[in-house]
Amino acid sequence: MPLKNCTLCNARALFFHSFRHRDYYKCQKCTAIMMDARHFLSPAEERARYEQHENCVDDPGYQRFVSPITDAIQEQFTPEAKGLDFGAGTGPVITKLLQDAGYSLLLYDPFFWNNPQVLQARYDFIACCEVMEHFQDPLREFRLLRSLLKPGGVLYCMTKIYSEDIDFMKWHYKNDPTHVFFYHQNTLRWIRAHLHFSRLVTSGNLIRFEA
Repeated sequence: MPLKNCTLCNARALFFHSFRHRDYYKCQKCTAIMMDARHFLSPAEERARYEQHENCVDDPGYQRFVSPITDAIQEQFTPEAKGLDFGAGTGPVITKLLQDAGYSLLLYDPFFWNNPQVLQARYDFIACCEVMEHFQDPLREFRLLRSLLKPGGVLYCMTKIYSEDIDFMKWHYKNDPTHVFFYHQNTLRWIRAHLHFSRLVTSGNLIRFEA
């Protein structure tokens, strides 16, 4: 297999696994795992996949799923803070729950809430739930997210983090063809250092980057 460059840190990435005719490479520096771009879905295919998700904002199970982010935001910020729900998807449950609690959020999603003007402002907090694994150009996306934070702001992410005790070929998280980039703790540390976040905190699937 040909060598690839990591789409985050640009270091060499070596062939790692092939699954359902999709090839994956592992970065030798930041330990990220990335799908070969040849296997990315088209934008239309990607949108159709997301439209299949049954993400009802009133579903208690869905609300519990996002609660690590909504709880963390409410612990760290008051309702006066300005927030962004980045990658809000078809069912912006984080926005709904926080608005119900008196918070003010704007929404952005390239498929469903394509409001470029919201990317001209800066925010006290950004929620990015089950989004970062979809980044086809993670360096560009994290540079954007970093630029949208006010000094002292916080980027809250949720994704499943890869580690060496996971059998990648049995890992259900890679089965979704829209999941194209997987993060290791080393990957998160690289993002913190190179995008000049002051602090990184992880707890389970919850990741907090502080500006």
